[in-house]
Amino acid sequence: MTYLADPTRYESARYRRTGRSGLDLPAVSLGLWHNFGDDKPIETQRAILRRAFDRGVTHFDLANNYGPPYGSAEQNFGSIFAQDFRPYRDELVLSTKAGYDMWPGPYGQGGGSRKYLLSSLDQSLARMGVDYVDIFYSHRFDPTTPLEETMGALDTAVRSGRALYAGISSYSGERTREAVAILKDLGTPLLIHQPSYSMLNRWIEEDLLDVLGEEGVGCIAFSPLAQGMLTSKYLDGVPEGSRASQDKSLSPDLLTDQTLAHVRALNEMASARGQSLAQMALAWALRDERVTSVLIGASSVAQLDDSLGALDNLPFSDDELATIDKHAVEGGINLWAGSSTS
Repeated sequence: MTYLADPTRYESARYRRTGRSGLDLPAVSLGLWHNFGDDKPIETQRAILRRAFDRGVTHFDLANNYGPPYGSAEQNFGSIFAQDFRPYRDELVLSTKAGYDMWPGPYGQGGGSRKYLLSSLDQSLARMGVDYVDIFYSHRFDPTTPLEETMGALDTAVRSGRALYAGISSYSGERTREAVAILKDLGTPLLIHQPSYSMLNRWIEEDLLDVLGEEGVGCIAFSPLAQGMLTSKYLDGVPEGSRASQDKSLSPDLLTDQTLAHVRALNEMASARGQSLAQMALAWALRDERVTSVLIGASSVAQLDDSLGALDNLPFSDDELATIDKHAVEGGINLWAGSSTS
C-alpha cells in the first residue's frame, strides 16, 4: 500500500539543536544497527520505519557494515526508502559511517584512510539509493592513519556534496579536540560525535562532554540501553532469542549478580516514576543539554513506542539523580573502549 505520512507527525515531537550548528535532531533517533539486516522480515522493518517517521523521528542512523550480512541494513533501508520515503527526503536526516572491516583486501579492512572512507561512502550511497547523506561519520579513531588524512576525507565528502555534515564516533576527548581543529582549518566544522553512553557506561562524563560543549559539537549517544541490559528483559535471567542468548554484542558474562542487582534497583526507581526501565534510561541520558539525541534500536513497533514514551517524563529531581548515581555504575559494556581511549 502507498505510504502517506501521518499529517500530525510534528505536533508533539521533540527536537534539540546539534551543538552550535543550525541542525535540529529528534531527541530520540532510530538506529539500524540491529533488526534491519537480512535476518529480519522486511515488512517488520518497514513497519518500524513508518511508525518512527509518523511519530516525528526524522533521523535514521546507519553504517556500512550494519546487517547481517554487511551492507544489508543499507540495502534494505534503500528498498524501503524508494517505496515509502523518497517524497519525504528533505524531512529526513540520514547518516552512515565507515571505520570497521567491510570488504576483502587491504582497502576494505576499515580504519581511517582516504581510500577506504570515500570508497565506502560511495558504496553506501549506492545501496541506499540516495545522492547524499546528511551526516558521514568516521566510525572509529584509527591510530595507524594520520588524523589529518581521516578528517581530510570527511572534508572531501562534504565539499563533494556526498554529505552535508561531518561526524566522528568513539573518539576520545583529546582526539576529538584535535579533529575539531583540523576540520576547522579545512573549513568544514565537526557537527557531531556519536559515543556509546548509558547508565552502565559513563565514560563520556570524564572529559568528552566538556570538549563537545566547549567546541560546540553535538552529541548523539548510541547504546543508551546498554545493549538491552537497561530494560526489563534480563531481570529474571537470559530469555531465548535475546542478544545475550545469541552472544550478539552482549556477552552473558556481563550479566553478573552485582550488575543485575543495580539494574533491578534502577527498575524499581523507574516504576516509581511511572516509567519502564528503558524509558527512564533514555530520559537519564538526555538529562544533559549537551546530549542532542539518543539512538535507539527497535525490533518491533511496540518496542519503538515504548522507547518514545521516555519523552513523556524527562525531568529528574536532584534526589532522584543522586539515587540513580548509586546504581548507575560501570558495567563493562563499553565494547568500543579501544577506539575511545586511543
